[in-house]
Amino acid sequence: MEFDAVVIGAGPGGYPCAIRLAQLGKKVAIVEEDKVGGVCLNVGCIPSKAMIQAAHRFSDAQHSEKMGVKASGVSFDMAAMQAWKNEQVVGKLVGGIRQLLKGNGVHSISGRAEFKSATELVVKNGSDVLEISAKDIVIATGSAPIDIPAFKIDGKTIMGSTEILDLDHVPEKVVVLGGGYIGLELGSALAHLGSKVTVVEMLPRLLAGFDADVVQVVQRRMKQNGVDFRLETKAEEIVDGGGGLRVSKGGATEILPFDVLAVTVGRRPRGKELGLERFGVKVDSKGFIEVDAQLKTSHPHIYAIGDVAGQPMLAHKATRDGEVAAEVIAGHKHASVQNKTVPAVVFTDPELASAGMSEAEATAAGRKFEVGKFPFVALGRALAGGTTDGFTKIVFDASSRVVLGVHIVGPHATDLISEAALAIEMGATMEDLALTIHPHPTLGEIMLEASKVGLGEAVHVLPQRKAAS
Repeated sequence: MEFDAVVIGAGPGGYPCAIRLAQLGKKVAIVEEDKVGGVCLNVGCIPSKAMIQAAHRFSDAQHSEKMGVKASGVSFDMAAMQAWKNEQVVGKLVGGIRQLLKGNGVHSISGRAEFKSATELVVKNGSDVLEISAKDIVIATGSAPIDIPAFKIDGKTIMGSTEILDLDHVPEKVVVLGGGYIGLELGSALAHLGSKVTVVEMLPRLLAGFDADVVQVVQRRMKQNGVDFRLETKAEEIVDGGGGLRVSKGGATEILPFDVLAVTVGRRPRGKELGLERFGVKVDSKGFIEVDAQLKTSHPHIYAIGDVAGQPMLAHKATRDGEVAAEVIAGHKHASVQNKTVPAVVFTDPELASAGMSEAEATAAGRKFEVGKFPFVALGRALAGGTTDGFTKIVFDASSRVVLGVHIVGPHATDLISEAALAIEMGATMEDLALTIHPHPTLGEIMLEASKVGLGEAVHVLPQRKAAS
């Protein structure tokens, strides 16, 4: 079978790439070895948010007395949640993607693709073998969980994120190995459901890539919800017949009992699984395929997008990559990935979101900057909703007042960050934000209020005292 282009992988980068190629008049096929939608839709982003949302609803039902909501006999049915998550959320979205691929004329092929040559693939699905060829091939094979031999996932007491999302009960004691976004999201949700959660992290702080101030708010709230933390702590071995984890810090050891050990130490790109080096494609030691701004590899007709093409390993970055690669293949000479920022979000409680430079990054870059910061507790909508932890911080250039970065921790931070990303992309100034009328009473007003603070025009908080020069 011959095509103009073939996409390997139908995740959040692959399927948008295939659809866009078809829209641009290309005869295109997409090859997927597992499930359409990839890790994100089937065992990652979407099911985890469904579980987190259910956990929040359960927690809210138990702790809304101050609003006059008095509930009794509230319980959590894990089986019902799993059915809703799998059938009404994941199932519907997967079916929708299949229809979109079909409706756009994309030829879908099930199986594992292997390169026969730089323009030919062999697709194996059990005993079925299919050979296909294309002028251009896009690799969208994503990433896989990092495997730790000492803590091999057995699906019973040692689990990865996939197994955690399929739990049929709420475990009493959970130890989370890894203080990144996956571990904190799942740990936060399980704590809301009643698990006693302990997070073990080798580094001195959680979420190392995020602004330190916003992380402190998340850590404080999680502690209030009963989560314990062991920072600068190394996981050593499983003990007590498989029911305990020996950890060490500064020469001292401790045994943490668990019913479930959640191994969430990150993901690795799958760039070394296709033997691309045979065709001159450069793959670094970590497994990332080297690409340029047009997602081209060192072979002129092989492209790579998403997790496998470099950091940040985020679904929305993969989608943007896929669209750009499709346009480049279709002959759009000026198509390239030139975004100023890729926003990052974490669905903890409270939520955390970031776009652009942090204060530390601005300092390292030698930028002279100022900061506008506004707390949710001074925002009417947040107070009325009973969700006042956190703030919005805007980092801006001291001279031009151009927005350099925005960092939000608080209610619906993951939704609010999109305005910040747009501001950074368009080169907006603090005045642009301050002069934009934001509807009242909404959480979105916090961008307006933080910009007013930065400009020294705050109305709803007392003026910040400036240090004497």
